[in-house]
This record gives sequence, structure tokens and C-alpha cells, in this order.
Amino acid sequence: MAPHGNWWQYISHDPQKDRPRVTRQLLGRVFHYARGYWRAVTVSLLIIALVSLIELIPPLLYRELIDNVLPNQQWGRLNLLALAMITIPVASGLLGVAQRYFNSRVGEGIIYDLRQELYSHLQHMSLRFFTNTKSGDIISRLNNDVVGAQGAIANTIPNLLTNIFTLASTLAVMLTIEWRLTLLAIVVLPLFAIPARRVGLILRKIRRRSMELNAEMSSAISETLSVNGALLVKTFGRGRHEVERFGKTNREVREIGVRQAMVGRWFFLGLSISGALGTALIYWMGGRFVLEDVITVGTIVAFAAYLGRLYGPISSLSNIPVEFAQALVSFERVFEYLDMPVEIADKADALELGAVQGDIRFEQVSFRYAAPDTPPTLSSNGASPQSPIPNPQSPLSSRTHALHSLNFHVAPGELVALVGPSGAGKTTITYLLPRLYDPTQGRILLDGHDLRDVTLESLARQIGMVTQETYLLHDTVAANLRYAKPDASQAEMEAACRAANIHDFIAGLANGYETLVGERGYRLSGGEKQRLAIARVILKDPRILILDEATAHLDSQSEALIQAALQPLFAGRTSFVIAHRLSTILAADKILVLDEGQVVEQGSHAELLALGGLYADLYRTQFRASQSALEEMFGAEIG
Repeated sequence: MAPHGNWWQYISHDPQKDRPRVTRQLLGRVFHYARGYWRAVTVSLLIIALVSLIELIPPLLYRELIDNVLPNQQWGRLNLLALAMITIPVASGLLGVAQRYFNSRVGEGIIYDLRQELYSHLQHMSLRFFTNTKSGDIISRLNNDVVGAQGAIANTIPNLLTNIFTLASTLAVMLTIEWRLTLLAIVVLPLFAIPARRVGLILRKIRRRSMELNAEMSSAISETLSVNGALLVKTFGRGRHEVERFGKTNREVREIGVRQAMVGRWFFLGLSISGALGTALIYWMGGRFVLEDVITVGTIVAFAAYLGRLYGPISSLSNIPVEFAQALVSFERVFEYLDMPVEIADKADALELGAVQGDIRFEQVSFRYAAPDTPPTLSSNGASPQSPIPNPQSPLSSRTHALHSLNFHVAPGELVALVGPSGAGKTTITYLLPRLYDPTQGRILLDGHDLRDVTLESLARQIGMVTQETYLLHDTVAANLRYAKPDASQAEMEAACRAANIHDFIAGLANGYETLVGERGYRLSGGEKQRLAIARVILKDPRILILDEATAHLDSQSEALIQAALQPLFAGRTSFVIAHRLSTILAADKILVLDEGQVVEQGSHAELLALGGLYADLYRTQFRASQSALEEMFGAEIG
């Protein structure tokens, strides 16, 4: 269960994050992802134990060779020892391959599970999250951080267990061979442990900063090397500036990488010196024991061989807190996103909508995008999101509420035109209908059902949206159409495209409906993208239509084609249109005039002109220019 509260607290800067927080809860949550792979983990542990026991044998063979076989010229035992020296590494190697297989099954499985859970969770986040979070940060957590978190379970923990088995078994054998030399070897162990904690803290801080810088670099790449970003950079001549800005972040990534490498290198140098000191002490004291006939030459050779199996695991165990601390940073960054509350979710008993009539009521609906003290960006580096739907929020606005106490009713099949100055709340209304946001107060009813009482998926099936910024996937025309209806036949797609006045254009392309539209549809003109978006909605056949009619930037031919394509789209549907053209307003059954988040006027074109209020002013300043053309079309004076 995700915690309650403001979700942006989970991604805002927290200076305490640099401190180690290896709690039982965190570890339990980390190990939770390994539970589904307990069989593979069990087999891997058995292999680790078996390999640790097998690798204890070679030093004993060395002792037997030096102390007995060679002095006594035992030719038969010599052959057996040679065969054993070949068999043991082969068996150990094959078991190591098997262990690697099971480790990789666990590790890659955890990557899959963690990434899938994170992606699924982000799919359930509201539009508010995406308009306040950098896309590069999201990509970084889905890629870099998930892989870093996987390393804790797939590598660090198996290494920990391997070294514990190896260390325990080696100490047991060494004690049976010569307990005094074993105690001498243990004397240097504090030299391995003392620097580990300090180095772990330093590398933890470096690791977190490295991840933040890499996320910042990913954001810069996604923002400036996308089609929209590249077009912005080129048209404003900012290429040199962007190269310099990227270079600054890139240099920081380089420098922190060098620092991380050097801290690790100094740490391992200290471990190597500690190991060398212990080895020198063993040879010095062991040599004295040999000279005094306390132990044999074979014993000191075997003992020296075991030192590698003693100090190697100790060095690794000293480094494991460092590795685990770094891996936990990755887990924490992933958990930060997973712990964000889902702002808009289905109720436990949510209603599955069937066919709807399209009767819509707004009852005392108020809405605000964020609290007055909310920072304009919620990501660590400042948000500048790339979203297929424009962000209507203006963080610099002094007005808190985008909508205030809205009340209106739309009957099934009515066409409603939303009219008003910029910032009046028109787009906000279109965002509340499909529950991209929920009202701060009041409720919205569809056929008498509060939208919060129905499932999001069934609501989405009832609503089709055509926005100003048409978003197309980097795929074929057919794939973009089938996004609305995956099982659509070729005939259905062609019928929808004919209705949208785009079929002839598509048929004239080299590959027809299998033509790639390019990144965000940039191989198509604005009018072609808009008509393709209309065809996609026609193919979906929703009961409720939301349209941000934006044709002012198109040429007259494209505009005429789109206007013709809209007629079958409105037929028989409850439609909301943010109107930019007088023709749409005249066709509307109802006009809602908004100002500062309130419906200040509503009625027909003639009724609103007679009021002489805001609509009359807007008509004179925005729509009057197109009146002459319409009068010629209708053959009578309008207004």
C-alpha cells in the first residue's frame, strides 16, 4: 500500500538520503523480489557450499605431495594426485557455470519484475506526475537504477554467501592443520574491516550523485535530440549553447566517475597491503616452525595456499558493505517512485461501464492543479516535461483555482462549444472528463454515475480525444490507427480514413497503410496528422468526443478537409469542443462561455450576442473576421 500525502515529497531533494539507512524494512523489501526464485536460489546455495568444500582439497594434495609422495617416491600416488589436481578445477569450473546460470536466472528475473512493477505503477500515475517530472529521470530509473538494484541480489548477495562459506570452511581446515599460524593470520583481520565503513559512506554519496547526474544527462538528451527538441534548437540557433550545457553535465559525470574509481582503487590497495602483511607474517613464523621441526614443509605450503582462500573472502567481505550500500541507493531511487501514491485509481467496487447515453453533469466542480506553495518543478533537476498533451498549469499564475463552482448539464448527443479567453479553464474541463485529473471539489456525472465510481478503463472506452498537439507513434499508419482498436480490419481502417478525408492521401503513399509516419509523425504535415488523429478516433467510435479544434495554423485546403472530417465525428455523440472557429460555434447545441474558471454565460449564439457580455466581446474580437465567409455559405446575415 502506497503511503498517503503529497506525492511530490518522494522525489524532492532530501539531504538525509546520503546517510546509510540499511534498515530491516528496507532489507526485507529488497529480499522480497528474490522470493519468487527460491528454487533457483536454493540450488545456487547448494552449489556454493559444494564448490567451497571441493576447493579445500588442493592445498591438502600439495602437502601430501611434498611430505610423503616425493620423499618416498610413491609413483602410483603421484599419478593419482596429478589426476585429482586436474579433476578438481574441472568439477569446480562446471559447478561454477551452473551457479552462474542460476544466478543469472535470478538476476534477470528480478530486473524483469522490478522494471515491470515500476512501469505498471507509472502507467497508473496521473497526468500531474508527468507534467512535473523530467522524462530523462523516469528513463534513468527504469534503466540504470533497476539494473543497479538487480546487482544487489544477483551479484552482491551470492558473493556474500560464497565468501562466508569459503571463509568458514577455510578457517576450520586451517585450525586443524596449525592453530598457532591460524591465529597469527587472523591478527591482521581488523586492517580489512576498519576502512570498509568509511569508504562505503563515501562511495554511497558518490553513487547517488552519479545517478542524479546521469538522469540529468538523459533528460538533456531526450529533450534536445528528439524531433521537437532538435527543431527548437535549430530554429533558435542554440546548438552551441546546448553542446556547452551538455558538456558541463558530461564533465561532471566524467569527474565523479574518476573519483569513484580512485576511491575504490585506494580501498583495494589498503586491502592488498593488509593481505601482504598477513602472508609475510605466516611465512616468517611458519619458516621458524619448519626450522625448529615443529611443522613440515608441506604444511607451510598448504597453509600458504589457504591464505589466499582466507584473505580473498575477507577482502571481498570488507568490500560488500560498499557494494551493497551502492546497490541500496539504486533500490531507494526505484522505491521512491514505487512509493508515490496513485492519485487517480479505481475504487474497490468501481462500476464497469457498458454502453452509455452520454448524459453529463458538472455539479459544483472546482479544481486546482497544485497547492499555492507547490514548487514549479518536482524533479531534482527541474521539470520540463515532454508530454503529448499540453500542460495547462501555469505555475506563475496567482489564481489558485483553474475552475470554480462549475454547474452545467449536457444532454446525450449534444455538441457543446467551450469559449473563453486564454486561461479561462476550457482545457481543464476536457482533462476532468476522462479523469486525467479529479475535481478538487464537486462531482462530474456520466449517466448519473460519479466518474470516481467507475473504472478508468471502461471510462476510457467511452471517450475519444483529439488534441491540438497530435501525437503519433514512430510506427506505421496502420499501427497508429490500430492503437484505438487493435483488432481493426483493413476495411474498417479505410472506412475511418475515408470519413476523415485522409484515405486518398494514405493510398498514394509508397507503402500505403504500412508507411512509417516518423518520430511524432513528423513525416506528415500538420493537417495530415490532424486528419489521421480524427480517423483514429472515428475508428474507436466513442460515445463522448473531446476536441480541441485547432486549425488556424493550417492552410485553407487542410482546414477545409478537417472541417469536413469533423461532421461525421460529431454525429450521434456527446461532444465538447474548444472552439476556435465560428462555424463550430454556430453548429453547437450549447455554448459555454468561461472566464477565470467559471461559466459566466451559456446559450446559443444568438442568445449570447443579445446579452452583450463576454461572448459578444469575444465574437467581435476573435470570430467576426470569419463571418463574411459564413454569410456567403449560408446565404443570409448571421448575428
